[in-house]
Amino acid sequence: MPDVHSLVNDFLIKLKKRNIEGSQATAKLTAELLRSVISSQRVPYTNQAGALIDAVKAVGEQLIAANPIELAVGNIVRRVLHIIREEDLSLTTAAMAGLNMSTVSDDEDDGDRDNHPVLSAAVVAAAARSTLRPPSLQTLLEDMPDAAAVPHTSSSGGDSEEKTKSADKSSRSRKLKHDVIEAVNELIQDIGTCHEQIAEQAVEHIHQNEVILTLGSSRTVLEFLCAANEKKRSFRVFVAEGAPRYQGHLLAKELVARGLQTTLITDSAVFAMISRVNMVIVGAHAVMANGGVIAPVGLNMVALAAQRHAVPFVVLAGSHKLCPLYPHNPEVLLNELRSPSELLDFGEFSDCMDFGSGTSSPLLHVVNPTFDYVPPKLVNLFITDTGGHNPSYMYRLIADYYSADDLVVQRRPAIGS
Repeated sequence: MPDVHSLVNDFLIKLKKRNIEGSQATAKLTAELLRSVISSQRVPYTNQAGALIDAVKAVGEQLIAANPIELAVGNIVRRVLHIIREEDLSLTTAAMAGLNMSTVSDDEDDGDRDNHPVLSAAVVAAAARSTLRPPSLQTLLEDMPDAAAVPHTSSSGGDSEEKTKSADKSSRSRKLKHDVIEAVNELIQDIGTCHEQIAEQAVEHIHQNEVILTLGSSRTVLEFLCAANEKKRSFRVFVAEGAPRYQGHLLAKELVARGLQTTLITDSAVFAMISRVNMVIVGAHAVMANGGVIAPVGLNMVALAAQRHAVPFVVLAGSHKLCPLYPHNPEVLLNELRSPSELLDFGEFSDCMDFGSGTSSPLLHVVNPTFDYVPPKLVNLFITDTGGHNPSYMYRLIADYYSADDLVVQRRPAIGS
């Protein structure tokens, strides 16, 4: 079995070469890789969560830099970091609850009350806030006055206590890794089933004899429409072809093959056809924290047409596409330019070169952006694997998946550097 470094390097090459198609596949492979990183990481007795976070950030930085336009990579890295923090906080809370219960039991005897003083609220609160440093019994006692420390009864008793502490730390370390890996496994499962979970809501939004408009190709949209069709809802789908890649042709073929009435139109015909449409349903590349959508090029035009004619504009997106960043954040790369050959072949392009000037500088420039940005004011509803949400609520939904400390994935600088 290859080591983790080989797995990371292989995945980096795939990201740089754009060999992975689709946000869902990218997100799932990223989560599986980070699971391997966590599984192979050896954590110290203290600050176990900090060690795991540093390991994930070290790999996450490389993954994000390899393909900045694929925001699902950064989303999953931040989700895993949030999982580590949450699991560590859960274990810390459980440990503190156990200490409090032990203190209450000791207080039943008046004679023992003086030898086992109740921990102050300040000490307990400080330990709770330090989620990356689990509060061992030794740490809590160090925060108390010297007079409050419990004296050792004998050297043999002290040796036994030290062994117990060491065993507890080792057990807690294994427990943290186990819980984190289990939570990452659940994340991977959620990513794999997001299409089905979104499709289950189709019958609530698509009604009899409606006309649905979409653009390009999206598996989420395909499964959503087919799920409504399987519930015996009769409706028609207008598919804008999504030039210049013409992904809409592929979606139209899939819809026809699965028994849906489909009409293929050009992108420029959207405004002409929108008055006949009851709802626009599209997929997304990413959903930003402000409710804005990074989507295939051409969708901003569709959203404007829908707003002009008061047609609901609905966006389908799995939770792995929810990004905690805002469009103005410097870490966000909103677009990239694809090859001009998708618009013109090289023969046609060379005919537009000005060879007479001697510089071979082209008079014709071809710009072929990949994505559009759709502002939140043009979106009426988001449907995710957790249900339907208003654009104004997206920031709160996204906050449940990420920690504020992880918005910028960067390793802590080494001491002395």
